Amino acid sequence: MRVLIVVYAEKTHYLHMVSMGWALAAAGHEVRVASQPALAAEITASGLTAVPLGEDHRLFETARAIAEENPQAFSQGPSFGGLAKPETTWERELALYRGLVPYYLRVANNTAFVDELVDYARFWRPDLVLWEQMSHSGAVAARASGAAHARLLWGPDFLGRSRETFRELLADQPAERRADPLGEWVAEMLERHGLEFEEEAVTGQFTIDPSPPSARLPLDLHTVPVRYAPYHGAATVPEWLREPPARPRVCVTMGLSRRRYTGHDGFPLTDLDAFADLEAEIVTTLVPAPGEEFPAVPANTRIVDFVPMHVLLPSCDAVVHYGGSGTWMTAMLHGVPQLLIPQSGDTLLKAEHLERQGIGLAVPDAEATGPALREALGRLLYEGSFREAAARQRAEVLSVPSPGELVPTLEKLTAEYRPAG
Repeated sequence: MRVLIVVYAEKTHYLHMVSMGWALAAAGHEVRVASQPALAAEITASGLTAVPLGEDHRLFETARAIAEENPQAFSQGPSFGGLAKPETTWERELALYRGLVPYYLRVANNTAFVDELVDYARFWRPDLVLWEQMSHSGAVAARASGAAHARLLWGPDFLGRSRETFRELLADQPAERRADPLGEWVAEMLERHGLEFEEEAVTGQFTIDPSPPSARLPLDLHTVPVRYAPYHGAATVPEWLREPPARPRVCVTMGLSRRRYTGHDGFPLTDLDAFADLEAEIVTTLVPAPGEEFPAVPANTRIVDFVPMHVLLPSCDAVVHYGGSGTWMTAMLHGVPQLLIPQSGDTLLKAEHLERQGIGLAVPDAEATGPALREALGRLLYEGSFREAAARQRAEVLSVPSPGELVPTLEKLTAEYRPAG
């Protein structure tokens, strides 16, 4: 069958989709990846076929300008709560959509990209469209070309839960207060191509979820679990990683996404002083924050430009990070205890999951002082319960079908969901 993967030009989101593309291609299916031109080189470097369409979005430029004016602008943002559905209000959920849709989703899925994507899908006639959870243009293209379609997640389904909560609250509103910015935007895209709105264009006909069972949100959606298989871009094993570490190794990383939007990691290099007295090797990819000169770092610290997490974390005894999905899931896959510094978005959910499973600790950003981080990291390194729990979590991750094992299920679901004719 023909499979079209759709993702707006966000590298970190695309990296989560690569293993599924590989699995489908290895099974003999024809796979192409549609995105904006800026992502084409990353797609081809991953070994998949790129279809560059439309115009590049301007999310990064806009975010950089905001960050330069206010360095703290991206320290906080919308919170999607923890594992349990959060207490919320209609006003809060409506405000979330009124920010998310015009300032993020519309920009990421710009008109030129959506229209060229629909034209290409009608030309190529895919059987299945797999779309990244913020790339609703993929659902529109699937509807326009008669393909089955599914959301492919890169972490817990916080957007699916947000949608479920919003619709419950919407049903209780009087007619004069009803509004649905997300549904109205998706309907607008569909109508432009002669199609009527259906809710599946927001949530997919089914959803492929790589989160481990203990972190998966209970939603009234057709969810298909898949094992997380890491891909973090072109990887080379450096010489210093070819031998076992002489002492416990800790990775300190704040991921790629924040740096792409703001130009820095949000974690000052001087904060590494908190770990100076630990009998451990600290490996970090941090860069100086705005106005911060490159300081002298503790003797136990190694600064590197970039090391893919799937190469580094198997040698680590702990990892310190902000809650990016790639780091969070790769650490679980390799049984590495985690110290998470949650700020907003879905990181609060991940933090609760870590602590509930006993595989890590969370220090909220507002409380992330040197002593607090030092104490938490010391516990991860020297209390054996965290390593034991992380090993159990690894077993849970491995219990889920791999991307290759999932392919027959996708073939069956494509036949089930694809419109007749």
